[in-house]
Amino acid sequence: MESMWCSRGQGFQRAVALPVRRFFARDASTKLFVGGLSYDTNEAALNDAFCQHGEIVEVKVICDRITGKSKGYGFVQFCMESEATNALQKMDGQLLDGRNIRVHYAKKG
Repeated sequence: MESMWCSRGQGFQRAVALPVRRFFARDASTKLFVGGLSYDTNEAALNDAFCQHGEIVEVKVICDRITGKSKGYGFVQFCMESEATNALQKMDGQLLDGRNIRVHYAKKG
């Protein structure tokens, strides 16, 4: 990693050049938020529901730390943006384990 020096006022301050890819990465467009999940829906069931729309990188159902039960939402990350877009369009509002799920692009932060 390269570092640069820039002057501010009277002194010099060291600035570190960060990898440009970090700021322009498009992970948010390949990662989907899935809400309205049944508390019985696990990662395998979520993977099975979404795998027909493309290659999945990661599936995560968010669970309570103490009880270990699902909080009713999760995330699905695809390899390609087009696969995520296709899954969003086809799965939003669909029935999964007796519940209509909501699918949106995941927000970074």
